[in-house]
Amino acid sequence: MLEFIVRGENLKITEAMREYVEKRLVRLEHYLNDDNRYDAHVNVKSYKDGSHKIEVTIQLPYLLLRAEDTEKDLYQAVDFVSEKLERQIRKHKTKVNRKSREKGFKGIEQLDFTAEVEAEEDEAPAIEIVRTKHLSLKPMDAEEAVLQMDLLGHDFFVFEEAETGNPSVVYKRKDGKYAVIDAEA
Repeated sequence: MLEFIVRGENLKITEAMREYVEKRLVRLEHYLNDDNRYDAHVNVKSYKDGSHKIEVTIQLPYLLLRAEDTEKDLYQAVDFVSEKLERQIRKHKTKVNRKSREKGFKGIEQLDFTAEVEAEEDEAPAIEIVRTKHLSLKPMDAEEAVLQMDLLGHDFFVFEEAETGNPSVVYKRKDGKYAVIDAEA
C-alpha cells in the first residue's frame, strides 16, 4: 500500500493536484504483493518559465524507485513519471526472474510482484557488458580529478580521495556543474 507525501516548491498543492498524483501513482500498487505500507515522496516544483518538475521516490525492500520529469503541463509531467516508474518495476521484475531462471537462485528474499510481465521479458534487451577496464586509483583531491576527467574527455572519473583514502567518483551533471560520490570504507 502506498502512502503519498506530496510537497510543493514555489506553488501550493491543491486538492485536485494531490488527487491526480495519487490516482496516477496508485496504479503501482498492483505490482506489490504485500500489505506493507510504503511512502511515495512526491516533490512538485514550479519554475518562473511556467514549467513544472515532478520528482517521485519510493523506497521498497531491495529496490529504490525514482523518476522525475519536467514539462510545461503539470499533469503531463505526472503521467510521464508514472510511466517511468512502471517501466522501472517491470525491468526489475524481468531482471530478477531472468537471474532466478539462469542461475537457479533459491531462497533469496525479493520483493514479490504480482503483475504479469512475462510477455515483456522476451522483449526486454539483455544487458551485455562489452568491455571491462581495470585501473589503479591515484590519490588526489576532487578538483584534480575534475581536471583529469576534462583532460580525458570523460563524463566521470574514478579516483582515491587523498584525505580519506576512499574510492570516489567525480562526474559532470546535466546542468554543467560537477558532483562527487564518496564511498565509505
